[in-house]
Amino acid sequence: MSAGNQHYYFGSGDHVAMYGGSGNIGIDKRVPPAQELPQAVKEALRELLTLIQELRAQVPPVSSDALDDALPALRAEADVQPPERHRALLAVAGIAATIGALGVPVVEAVNKILELMGAK
Repeated sequence: MSAGNQHYYFGSGDHVAMYGGSGNIGIDKRVPPAQELPQAVKEALRELLTLIQELRAQVPPVSSDALDDALPALRAEADVQPPERHRALLAVAGIAATIGALGVPVVEAVNKILELMGAK
């Protein structure tokens, strides 16, 4: 960060350079709130969470940790953007697919949710 020409750099994030003027605002990073999910998607997400809990006992610890990382974005009441929820769904489906027949119900549930969300 320097003061002379108002060059600001904060770590690995955004890089902002302002040349002259007054009352400069900088970057506007308003993120719109996530849209309300349809009831069918909420119910499907709740079913998926139940299946994930059953799956956790069947996978190695590193995979159960990855499932735990995805859980916050998969809660029906979570205020997350669609791309974040989509990534979490794909992560869960990928883990479920690696364990064969035991993971099939989870993969099917993920596919159902993706279809309901219009992402498939």
